[in-house]
Amino acid sequence: MMRFTALDHAMMARAIQLAEKGRAVTTPNPFVGCVIVKRGRIIGEGFTRAGGRPHAEADALAKCQESAEGSTVYSTLEPCALHANSRGPACSDLLIAAKVARVVSALHDPFEGVDGKGHDNLVSAGITLDTGLMSMEVECQLKAFLQRVRSGRPYVTLKVAASLDGKTALANGLSQWITSAAARRDVHTMRRDSCAVMTGIGTLLVDDPALTVREVPCERQPLRVLLDSRLDVGDGAKILEGGNTLIVTATGAKTRCDELLDRGIEVIRVPTESVKGKVDLSAMMQALGKRKINALMVETGAKLNGSLLAAGVVDEIVAYIAPSILGDNAKGLFALEPLASLRDKITLSFSDVRQIGPDLRITARIIT
Repeated sequence: MMRFTALDHAMMARAIQLAEKGRAVTTPNPFVGCVIVKRGRIIGEGFTRAGGRPHAEADALAKCQESAEGSTVYSTLEPCALHANSRGPACSDLLIAAKVARVVSALHDPFEGVDGKGHDNLVSAGITLDTGLMSMEVECQLKAFLQRVRSGRPYVTLKVAASLDGKTALANGLSQWITSAAARRDVHTMRRDSCAVMTGIGTLLVDDPALTVREVPCERQPLRVLLDSRLDVGDGAKILEGGNTLIVTATGAKTRCDELLDRGIEVIRVPTESVKGKVDLSAMMQALGKRKINALMVETGAKLNGSLLAAGVVDEIVAYIAPSILGDNAKGLFALEPLASLRDKITLSFSDVRQIGPDLRITARIIT
């Protein structure tokens, strides 16, 4: 097994840091970082740019202060190979042409157009290849892209906001604002970093959310997705303003569908559950995956939250907990069927806890 040096670790850490610069803008491509080192010093570095081009390796090579011949290249993901959808030279070919001596790649790219071909190209050209350095960190960083490529569906994050006793609104429906302005700005950062933001028709009819990024700088607004089984959305809904909206329906009338299409709103019909006549949530996620949505953020109410959890399509929950108590009569977070046994509970793993203004933000992964 390759023994990586302190320099290797430092340079890959720098590549991971660079990759973050592309987090909100490269979709559907992964955000990747690259550092090129010669004689122990950095001569070029780059990251995947908006829209996925140029790739990190091409960006780094273009910025080299001197010839990259004989250098070591650190990339957070396998350099690409030519494939049917390539929009430019393959990064593995660019590295070969530059006559680099060694490539340190954190992670294999499972995308079918690459899937080891980039690494194979480098080895065939006589370039030393070392893989796996800081792979766990990159797996976490690229979890949404990897999820979509491996499973065909987006990485789904439920965002919820509640009081300390897990309540989201008063019994009369009042909910603005349980959490602080700082927490709401943080939510807008989550929106910006997502490929799409989804809500349900129930939440839309009560709150009429726009689901746009407004509180933080944003180069690319995420796609807005509305789950509306019967196409009950009204013409004045904020989510319809300005386009960039996808509605998922099950039994909505064709005439209503045509009206929305005339406004530039995309509507897709997903197979329904056999009895309830509602959207099949697993099929919906596959449909979103085919649209190359990597990271899907869900902001909705207890009913749809519970349905998504019950369907097994949620990967992560981000909960903003306010330092307040609303009492038993207030509305809860997740509408789920009663459990017969504690063995049937949904199990979580806390991955991050931090304070945002006066509130706590708790991130938890679903354990399957």
